[in-house]
Amino acid sequence: MESEAPLPKWASRPCIMGIDEAGRGPVLGIISPSSPSLLFAISNSIELFGVVLRRYLAGPMVYGCLYCAQSYQKTLSTLNFADSKTLKEEKREELFENLKTNESIGWAVDVIDPRELSAKMLKKNKINLNEISHDSAMGLVSRVLGMGVLLTEVYVDTVGDAEKYQCKLSERFPSIKFVVAKKADSLYPVVSGASIVAKVTRDRAVRNWVFPETAENMHCSFGSGYPGDPETKAWLAHHKHSIFGFPTLVRFSWGTCTPYFKECAEVLWEADENNEDNSNNSNGKRQLKLSSLGFTSKRKMEESEVKSESSGNGRCKFFQSRKLEQLTQF
Repeated sequence: MESEAPLPKWASRPCIMGIDEAGRGPVLGIISPSSPSLLFAISNSIELFGVVLRRYLAGPMVYGCLYCAQSYQKTLSTLNFADSKTLKEEKREELFENLKTNESIGWAVDVIDPRELSAKMLKKNKINLNEISHDSAMGLVSRVLGMGVLLTEVYVDTVGDAEKYQCKLSERFPSIKFVVAKKADSLYPVVSGASIVAKVTRDRAVRNWVFPETAENMHCSFGSGYPGDPETKAWLAHHKHSIFGFPTLVRFSWGTCTPYFKECAEVLWEADENNEDNSNNSNGKRQLKLSSLGFTSKRKMEESEVKSESSGNGRCKFFQSRKLEQLTQF
């Protein structure tokens, strides 16, 4: 979503932008019931938190950006922006309200659903959190450029190796000068502002979140959502289900989740094809075994030899007797 307000005149002059994130570390997050992954909002849409977030609840990892004309840079440094982690919640809220009404500033957010994070990190060709973060940052740059803003310099709080990240951004956007640095949110006011945008967006969404699950005795007192928080650990233990795992706000790809499933149900997946290497299985039968529901990117599927009364590749008798096979093409 983006603002319907006309592009300000200053956006056609050389502009700078800062990018930062909030919620990269939590194991708990918030889902977006109507949207699979993305919420995008522009500064002049002041009704965003009154309307949009009731429909699209923010996810645990939020990327925010703040941009303005280069000529406004000195004024920006007087607005008391700072790394959001060093500010109290009341001060962050105050600064965010101020920048929302400042016509010389633009901002945007990209909110990523925890289900998307886990799905990407556990898929066959895994996408790690750094890559997801890079894609989100580049997506914000692309969208702001697409609005017609003349970006000439972009400052980014690094994720991973700063030099490699900067080269990656420069190759994608050769006309823009990128500065990628550690603790950029405390070095550059434009990144500090982006940090506030991201953090307040996530905090407001958490406060307004409603569980989509209907199980009994569920509550929202999960603390910070970070793995080391005792309140978060207690919440995970209380909301664990032996079959279905955790509610969908949990990043089940995090290794933090694994210990909670030691006593959960075992799942066996029927194989659809013969084992190509029959040296360990003379009958060509196999099944894929999930020893637990402890979903983690480090866990690998086990292939176990399973004896079967039926012939073939170890699939269920129901499918074999009816000559049913998996098709990848029609």
